[in-house]
Amino acid sequence: MNTSQAINAYRSIGTQSGITDANPHQLIAMLMEGALDRIASAKGAMNRGDISTQGELVGKAIGIIDGMRASLDLDQGGDIAANLRDLYDYMERRLLEGAARADSEALDEVSRLMRELKVGWDGIVEGALT
Repeated sequence: MNTSQAINAYRSIGTQSGITDANPHQLIAMLMEGALDRIASAKGAMNRGDISTQGELVGKAIGIIDGMRASLDLDQGGDIAANLRDLYDYMERRLLEGAARADSEALDEVSRLMRELKVGWDGIVEGALT
């Protein structure tokens, strides 16, 4: 995990608190939570018919996921990193499709996938990553 990439991705969504003291493991957890928050808010905007806000929030969620994808180390991460890269690509496409078609199920699907990843990530002992 490239710490500076994670910090920049998180800053780009407008959240500053906790970044300075966070380790790379915590940064990824924060990014996942940020993506989940944006997707949930985008779904709310979709339900209200607020297309502008929906698009902005989906864009922010995609930006977070893209930052996570860009920070993968495919050389050291091997198949796991490659699989995550493919999953992140899929999530980004589904968010775009969902926003374009006002399909809340697509947003729900990405939220489910992100929550599953976050549960696994949260279960990793931070010291095991170093």
